Amino acid sequence: MIIKSELARDFNTIHEIINDASLAYKGIIPQDRWTEPYMSKEELESQFSDGIEFWNYVENNIILGVMGIQFKDNVTLIRHAYVRTKERQKGIGGKLLNHLQELSDKPVLIGTWKDATWAISFYEKHGFSVVGTDEKDYLLNTYWSVPERQIETSVVLANDKWLKNDQLLIFRGKDI
Repeated sequence: MIIKSELARDFNTIHEIINDASLAYKGIIPQDRWTEPYMSKEELESQFSDGIEFWNYVENNIILGVMGIQFKDNVTLIRHAYVRTKERQKGIGGKLLNHLQELSDKPVLIGTWKDATWAISFYEKHGFSVVGTDEKDYLLNTYWSVPERQIETSVVLANDKWLKNDQLLIFRGKDI
C-alpha cells in the first residue's frame, strides 16, 4: 500500500531508509559528495520544509520504501527515491514512481548521480530519458538547489511530458 508520509509519524523511519539505501552510492559517487550519514536529520527536515512530500510503500505496517515529490512551477520533481536494501528488486520503487507520476499532470524530472547506472537504468525502464548536458545544467540550476559539483556529476531524466513540452522546444531553439 502507498500512503503519504506524515512528518511526525514517519520522520525517523524515512531517515533510516534513506541512509540504509544510500550505501549503494558509497564508492560510486564522487568522494567529495559522500557524507556519513548520507542525509542528516537536519537536511531531511529542510527537504520537508522545501515542500517535498514523501510517500511510503508499506507492507504489514512497515515502511519498505520512500519517494518524494516536489511541485515546482511548471514541472514536478521526483526526489529521494529509496527502498530498504533487503527489499530491493521487488517492484517497490516502480510502484512508488508510478503512483507519484499519477499525482501530477506536469512534466516529471528526476536527478541522480551519473555514475549510478542502476538508478538511471531503473528510470529508463519506467519511460524516462536522460537529457543532454546543456539541458541538464539548465534544469538543475532552475529547479534544484544543489552545488555546482553535484551538477557536474549528475544527470537529469525526463518523462515524455517534458520531452514534448513547449519549454523544451524553446530551450532547444526549435520552431514551435
